Amino acid sequence: MGEIEFAALKGINLEIYEGEFLIILGPSGSGKSTLMNLLGCLDIPSKGTVCLNSKDISELNESELAVVRGQMIGFIFQSFNLLPTLNTEENVLLPMEFQEENRQIARQKASYLLEIVGLSDKKKNLPSQLSGGQKQRVAIARSLAVNPPIILADEPTGNLDTKTGDYILEFLDGLQKSEGKTIIIVTHDLELIKYATRIVYIRDGEIEKIETCKEK
Repeated sequence: MGEIEFAALKGINLEIYEGEFLIILGPSGSGKSTLMNLLGCLDIPSKGTVCLNSKDISELNESELAVVRGQMIGFIFQSFNLLPTLNTEENVLLPMEFQEENRQIARQKASYLLEIVGLSDKKKNLPSQLSGGQKQRVAIARSLAVNPPIILADEPTGNLDTKTGDYILEFLDGLQKSEGKTIIIVTHDLELIKYATRIVYIRDGEIEKIETCKEK
């Protein structure tokens, strides 16, 4: 910030295990989003290292990082990040098109994913024709399109009513339990910790504590 150096994260030392349901919990301004961007290979650290499958992401170029993001990580953003000119089905199809998935198979997958998030009847709707909760469910369906091993979510229930939010979290919990996916959720919502196998508490850019939960 001009001549002032500001460290969004300080001394973070964290190992995330394959197949766990990790909750990163902290108040606004604690550094959660910065940490999420690093974990998702959206940013690279100015100091230190971030390793995914034992590979330091700072050694990858942007093209290689894009491949990692496209194949390994499904993103669920608080702001949805849907393309406004594409309808619901097309937004879900987009990651599969980037991976050059067979068009017919991709459409079948998109239909299945929209069914499980309860939006089969909204396939042709543009984002502007959807409620906030519906947009988030499209974003969740899109995050699962290429069947990534890691799901990274930033406040995934922030724009959902309680019933829909619980449904989505139960769904993510089921993916972790039945398919061994690694679920990482960044949130300030204490209600979500009941799904966690571990909780990382972060404040002022530092990890306060890491809590291992009982078997769910």
